[in-house]
Amino acid sequence: MKRRLALILLTAACASVAHAQSPAASAPRGETTANVATGPRVILVGDSTMAPRSGYGNALCARLQQVACLNLARGGRSSMSFRAEGLWSTVMALLNEGTSRQKTLVLIQFGHNDQPGKPGRSTDLATEFGPNMAGYVKEVRAAGAEVVLITPLTRRTFKDGELPNDLRPWAEAILKVGAEQGVPVLDLNAISHAAVAAMGQAGADTLAEAPPRFDRTHLGPKGAALFSGQVLDGLVRLKPELAAAQTLQP
Repeated sequence: MKRRLALILLTAACASVAHAQSPAASAPRGETTANVATGPRVILVGDSTMAPRSGYGNALCARLQQVACLNLARGGRSSMSFRAEGLWSTVMALLNEGTSRQKTLVLIQFGHNDQPGKPGRSTDLATEFGPNMAGYVKEVRAAGAEVVLITPLTRRTFKDGELPNDLRPWAEAILKVGAEQGVPVLDLNAISHAAVAAMGQAGADTLAEAPPRFDRTHLGPKGAALFSGQVLDGLVRLKPELAAAQTLQP
């Protein structure tokens, strides 16, 4: 059953980024992309704010060329349930199947569904969330891949003209894991919160999915474009070699 689930998820992930990997979509005119079977890979692991359709992940993949970018993020998952449901096994299978020449970077972002009040998904901030994230880091490294942790994307509901940041404690926990494990952390929570706070509620609402699916957590095209750009800028600072993988699109 787990083997079948892994195959289904891998097929879906490849389909979701096929446009980003095609030479016509991502390579400058007159050039071709690298062989994605042996070239570098980026694997996205996280929740709905990174996932296809509702997050920035596919937009991030579309900004990369000469890179096989697989978006395995899934809506509603936490640092606990992503593993419990067998989704992490799919990631590890990919890492273990890669050749020794295939450089892989795994981006991991959780926090939204780790917060209290979500049965089967919530984790204890003090005793579970950090160890869960550290476990992912250790396993990625053991498989010979690199990892960047990403703090959770801000929510966008203002109160009395100010933008609360109820996800900051989870962001701080991720920063602590990064320091303890010696891995880079992209503080998307801080970056995205500052950008949204400057917009005000009306501006922030333009980042959402169109009604009737409108909410102030998930993303429409404008939000995906904004935050994928922020993530790529941060990644290039942490991993300068990714600068050569960017597309020419804004």
